[in-house]
Amino acid sequence: QVQLVESGGAAVQPGGSLRLSCAASGFRLDDYEMSWVRQAPGKGPEWVAMMYIGGEKIVYSGAAQGRFTISRDVANNTLYLDLNNLEPEDTALYYCGRVYLVVAGRPKAYDYWGQGTQVTVSS
Repeated sequence: QVQLVESGGAAVQPGGSLRLSCAASGFRLDDYEMSWVRQAPGKGPEWVAMMYIGGEKIVYSGAAQGRFTISRDVANNTLYLDLNNLEPEDTALYYCGRVYLVVAGRPKAYDYWGQGTQVTVSS
């Protein structure tokens, strides 16, 4: 059975950093494209980072570029998202998702995702 469990979210001040984790089970991360997606209150989902199959190719949204880093630990089957220099606009529920449809180099649809982990940035 496929399962994704996110953790690591917290309340931080602007400029702070966090490491989000996504523990995967039921499949190997190396066999699928994986993505981090966030959703702010009252807003639609917004993808922030995607790792292609094999982990060699990575893409970021404009908001994430230069501040966020997606990575993985193959041995532990865990995906990470390092958030740096956080801003209030980054406040959202962050999800880890397994991608099944990519369009124009961006994740468009998912077949599995977790419950999410909350990131709140405020002073």
